[in-house]
Amino acid sequence: MSVTSLSELWHEVVSTQSGPPRWQIIGAGAAALAAVAPRPVWRLTRNAVTIAHEGGHALIALCTGRRLSGIRLHADTSGVTVSYGKPRGPGMVFTALAGYVSPALLGLGGAALAGTGHITALLWACVALLALMLLMIRNLYGLLTLVATGAGVFAVTWYATSQVQGAFADFAVWFLLFGGIRPVFELQWQRSRGRAPDSDADQLAKLTGVPGLLWVLVFGVVALGSAALGAHWLMPHWTTVALPGH
Repeated sequence: MSVTSLSELWHEVVSTQSGPPRWQIIGAGAAALAAVAPRPVWRLTRNAVTIAHEGGHALIALCTGRRLSGIRLHADTSGVTVSYGKPRGPGMVFTALAGYVSPALLGLGGAALAGTGHITALLWACVALLALMLLMIRNLYGLLTLVATGAGVFAVTWYATSQVQGAFADFAVWFLLFGGIRPVFELQWQRSRGRAPDSDADQLAKLTGVPGLLWVLVFGVVALGSAALGAHWLMPHWTTVALPGH
């Protein structure tokens, strides 16, 4: 990207790109699936999903009037977001709910932007969200993870060609959509073996009286629904069925 003024930068951000070729979207989806499905790869790539998960907790905590203390990201791909406020009530419920649904919903929002050609806006939004999250990181590993992730996205946004930006954006969207599904199944697998007694679903059960399994189902419905709708938005011209006589 080459700009000489803020007005030119704004024009670049809000401008649209033409629709990518079919092979690019398929290839990006295949690459994203390869980054999520194999367990050895997932141990590394899950860090990006954790960023989205904890970022979701933090954002909703702030939006519901809670005081955000900080975010920690750990090398085992776990994370924790600490906020203060009323121990019960809607704010606490929505804050606990936000984590597992955030990756999928971010992917859905990204699909809406990518599907309408707003690739640059999508990438800059990612940079901005990572930069804001950086202000609340409270451990070294989390700091390094966010800096590396943000630097990578910024480098693509600033230096890469429009074709590379489009392919990267498609991959990122697919990754968030797929990456929003797997943690839900992992959560229930851990819960069924008594390994996650303080999971988000169990905290929601204590807050609302609704069984934790039902909250896991809510997470799953949001993740699967976002993936289906996101795929439709990424590939609108593929999912249109031509009726006879038209």
